[in-house]
Amino acid sequence: MLVAGSPCSPAGPEEHRGCGARRDGQERGVEAARELARGPSAFIPLGEIPQEGGESSLHQLLEAFVSAGRVDHVAMVMGLHPQYLSSFWKTQCLLLRMDGPLPYHKRHYIAIMAAARHRCSYLVGLHMREFLQTGGSPAWLQGLHCAPQKLRNLNEINKLLAHRPWLVTKEHIEGTDAMQEVEVLMERMKLLQENQLQEDGVTQEEMATRFELEKTESLLVPSSDVLDPSLQSNIRCFLEDPEFGYKDFTRRGEQAPPTFRAQDYTWEDHGYSLINRLYPDVGQLLDEKFQVVYNLTYNTIAMHCGVDTSVLRRAIWNYVHCVFGIRYDDYDYGEVNQLLERNLKVYIKTVACYPERTTKQIYAQFWRHFKHSEKVHINLLLLEARMQAALLYALRAVTRYMT
Repeated sequence: MLVAGSPCSPAGPEEHRGCGARRDGQERGVEAARELARGPSAFIPLGEIPQEGGESSLHQLLEAFVSAGRVDHVAMVMGLHPQYLSSFWKTQCLLLRMDGPLPYHKRHYIAIMAAARHRCSYLVGLHMREFLQTGGSPAWLQGLHCAPQKLRNLNEINKLLAHRPWLVTKEHIEGTDAMQEVEVLMERMKLLQENQLQEDGVTQEEMATRFELEKTESLLVPSSDVLDPSLQSNIRCFLEDPEFGYKDFTRRGEQAPPTFRAQDYTWEDHGYSLINRLYPDVGQLLDEKFQVVYNLTYNTIAMHCGVDTSVLRRAIWNYVHCVFGIRYDDYDYGEVNQLLERNLKVYIKTVACYPERTTKQIYAQFWRHFKHSEKVHINLLLLEARMQAALLYALRAVTRYMT
């Protein structure tokens, strides 16, 4: 796992608070997360995180500590990209710690339900402790069946948004050598940027055909050959229908759901304004977070500097949306196959669709000459593209319900 569930912490006060919270949780029957690694990540050596993040990263982590009294492992890994961490932290703070329509303990209970769908014992344990510290009833932590009906009613839409967001409807709202790989990738990016100036004559039919080809080829990308680990008791109790999971949007011999044409319901023109209407300021913070990670670049790739990585970032973002059935009419999906080699596709699909199956092996198999911070950047792109895909499906359903 990119974020590990170990008790290690970047600062003494957090370490003491974390241990106290862990003892307090155990006394109330809360099962603590297993220790999986020394440090915040099971994939990245502990000593490399502050080195790659630099002073700006430490400043952002200090702000997080002052604000929340803790620096969790997620923030430490995100600290490799301080600009993104700042945007992420503002959104996280508004959703979990600022005044809003939901009591604090209910917000953390919903976070527990969401983390449990992907078997993330670290986040389940973290939010269980936050739930208790904000006045939540220990009885609710015995399982979903002990929570109030209004929270239990969120189970179905939580399940769909976690695994198959295209099934959300208004009714749910209602009820080779690594060095050569780098060089080849650089050359392909350069050619694509040059060819974009010459492909004005490509028809919409050709673009649609390339999308369907990429969507179908995603079936050939195995998520992982690792079986789901047995569920821990502190996760199992928050799950109903635990076998329900991601199902390929396009399956051989089956009727596929209609493709979501991004131009018909966009984040910029529809989702942003609706979410701001329902929850003021959240739309602005989410949009800032999407923009920061999508445009984030240091103009480097592996050992090369002065590189325009925009076509690569766009290919990753649009591939995630493709896996979830979202198509951009103005995007040439032939770029995806040219820029994303098979091992990277395996990693992207695993993290986006089956994050609980992510292993150090598939993390190590792609981009072997790239820095850990560059791989973390990939994860941030996946995180936000995946979130936006789910939001588009959910907000479209809300719009249909309201009209």
